[in-house]
Amino acid sequence: MLRLCWILLPLALSAQTVDEAGAIFAKHVRPLLREKCAGCHGPALQSNGLSLTSRDALLMGGKRGPAIVPGEASHSLIVAALEQTGALKMPPGGKLPAESVAAVRRWIDLGAPWVEEAPKTPAWKVAPADVWEFQPLSHPVVPSGEGSPVDAFVAAKFREKKLTPAPRADRATLLRRATFDLIGLAPTPEEMRDFLGDPDPDTTAFKKVVERLLASSHYGERWGRHWLDVVRYADSGGYSNDFERPSAWRYRDYVIRSFNRDKPYNEFVREQLAGDEIDANDSEKLVATGFLRMGPWEQTGMSVAAETRQAWLDDVTHTTAATFLGLTMECARCHDHKFDPLPTKDYYRLQAIFASTEFADRPAPFLPGESRPDFEAGRARMAKLLHMTEQKIASFNDLTRQRLMAKKGVKSIDEIPPAEQEKAIKSKEFITPEEFEREKVYNKRRELYTRSAQRYDPKAYSVKDGADAPTFILPVGNLKTPGERVTPGVLNAVYVYDRPAHAEVPEATSGRRLALANWIANPANPLTARVMVNRIWAWHFGRGIAANPNNLGKMGEKPTHPELLDWLADYFIAHGWSVKEMHRVIMLSDAYQRAAGQVEQDPDNRWLSHFSPRRLEAEELRDVILETSGELSADSGGPGTFSEINEDVARQPQQIMGSLMPAYRASPTRRERHRRTIYTFQKRNMIDPFLDVFNGASLNESTEKRGATTVPTQVFALFNSAFVHDMALAFAARVEKAGGDRIETAYRYALNRAPRDAEKAQVREFLAKMTAEYRGEAPPPRPDRKPLVRSITSELTGNEVKVEEDVDPVQYEENLQAADAGPETRALADLALVLFNSNEFVYVY
Repeated sequence: MLRLCWILLPLALSAQTVDEAGAIFAKHVRPLLREKCAGCHGPALQSNGLSLTSRDALLMGGKRGPAIVPGEASHSLIVAALEQTGALKMPPGGKLPAESVAAVRRWIDLGAPWVEEAPKTPAWKVAPADVWEFQPLSHPVVPSGEGSPVDAFVAAKFREKKLTPAPRADRATLLRRATFDLIGLAPTPEEMRDFLGDPDPDTTAFKKVVERLLASSHYGERWGRHWLDVVRYADSGGYSNDFERPSAWRYRDYVIRSFNRDKPYNEFVREQLAGDEIDANDSEKLVATGFLRMGPWEQTGMSVAAETRQAWLDDVTHTTAATFLGLTMECARCHDHKFDPLPTKDYYRLQAIFASTEFADRPAPFLPGESRPDFEAGRARMAKLLHMTEQKIASFNDLTRQRLMAKKGVKSIDEIPPAEQEKAIKSKEFITPEEFEREKVYNKRRELYTRSAQRYDPKAYSVKDGADAPTFILPVGNLKTPGERVTPGVLNAVYVYDRPAHAEVPEATSGRRLALANWIANPANPLTARVMVNRIWAWHFGRGIAANPNNLGKMGEKPTHPELLDWLADYFIAHGWSVKEMHRVIMLSDAYQRAAGQVEQDPDNRWLSHFSPRRLEAEELRDVILETSGELSADSGGPGTFSEINEDVARQPQQIMGSLMPAYRASPTRRERHRRTIYTFQKRNMIDPFLDVFNGASLNESTEKRGATTVPTQVFALFNSAFVHDMALAFAARVEKAGGDRIETAYRYALNRAPRDAEKAQVREFLAKMTAEYRGEAPPPRPDRKPLVRSITSELTGNEVKVEEDVDPVQYEENLQAADAGPETRALADLALVLFNSNEFVYVY
């Protein structure tokens, strides 16, 4: 009877009182219950049987009885707990502000009415243009006119905008453009000679070039790099420790292999999202799921597992949406998306698909097509480094035993019981603070070397289906205040606009990701093909038809040629989701083959009236310097190697869990160091400065398009760095070895053309002057490779402790040095530096 009175009490209150109580509840009480209490008394957990999710739950209470007595705050258990006047003190983190407690007290005194939230009305203004990406493909009719379908759509815009297109580029320009675009390297002098001398018509001759480049094994290295930009590939986890991911390289090689084999894009999607659910016995498919773990992530003893788990769930939700669907989902984590029809519930339904996914480094036998150069040599080198470290750790144990013997006054360690020896070693009582600090460094090295040795194990950096974990909407993204529980599902907006693109996701722990993958890869899904063909277009032209490939939503730029985009998406699907076929249809168009220029009439080249010149991307620039110098290694695949980087960066100390990371060590052989940049070790907390200064991709965030800033530090990297100087000297030696006219040879290797008469005269004068100077001076000394000594501050004494780095067990193979070259070669190296720094070398036109 008493409880019935509590329930009916609000009916007897005045309207004014109810309004006041409702306002207090909405403004103060409900937020307090969600933010401070729901972690222990919400939908997911009810400590002591108490739920604070409704008025009825408050009246029912828990093991201690009702939480509130409406109208009588002084007799309400929740008030006593919040005021912390008795044994029960809540919340555990400390007393709430007095005004918050007063608001709860006043609300209860006014009858504790529970005002339900009005359904949220999203701020979406759904005009057709705002949801174009969700609409079914329009299957446009190609406009009438001559040329390819691509050119017909582009020409229609020319007529609309009253533009005159630029003429076709010359053959030399086209060959250099296409070669860099498809394989990321420069054409050889022989390839340039053959193309310029091809008697076939321009279109036929160029088609043969495109087919040759698409068949090259270097194609996957170039286009795989584009994909790795999007997924944020790295060989380490980032954050404070930046631990190595020993098997991540197999995902990188999977991507390269997939592009080389022209794997249908829909299969490429399915394998990365659900390869383990497709076939858990296929190494290729297990390795593919490395996509799901590519983002930065770290779990240590100081981390809260639930929070790092949620961080991964958020990351994989965002990444999946941006990569395959061209949607930004981050906003919907905390609230309904402000601009796109993506409610918070859809965000968490998508996230629920991954809730049963667990990390797994799974056994995965190496495949016949996986390249593993110098595997045994690498394994042996890591074993030697580990053995050296074990010996250093053992020396501290020996020292402890010697000092224990001295204390005990015995002559043989056998006179001391083994248990006593172990106790002394463990307690560190005979080790000085400085020795303790060094031993700690060596223990950490042993852990890191042991991890690095796993690079050579047949494992996949993968996932597996695990236990079911319920998914709740997290208001404002707060893990401690879960709201409504949701079931796995796909995005409702796609279903609204294209009902055939709907899909049911099972609630069973297995098969969720496969259902998602099949939904994304379904031709009826209007987003998938649009997103990929837009990416391909952007990687060819520097700008997508829709300018923001990761965001086709309202806040991304609208397509300049929407009909062309849909036609390309249709064509992509109809031609077996073949990426190589998309290259053909794009590159064989007049739009791709235009000359640069005519900027005045179309300054941003939105309408494709000309070709936009671009600077080589960071990896292309490093690779072409190696290629031109004759130093580019032919090796491909396998664990990442370590290229030469600036000495000041290589030597800088890096902390790891209160200790020192081993210093950066370039790979010992030129063959390893000088591999293509895509095969170098991608360490999140130590990016190669050369790549960084030339706008290399972020390893932490998805890169939809590379930047191209111009800053002074680029000059230092390209004109002053030891790496570029070494490659310039190697280039000079290559030119001399080739024989013939040195100036002519240098220009053909570096710029794919013969020098002009005026250039030749200037270069002869320059070489003569520099040769004379070098004859009159001694060459610089060879590099001094003494063992590196680094410092760490002792946590016991605060004193500086010196620690010597391990000597590499493999002899370092030096690059050609100036001390080993004559004056003529050194002068020619200066010319190489000039050529490496010319716009003609650094840009594609």
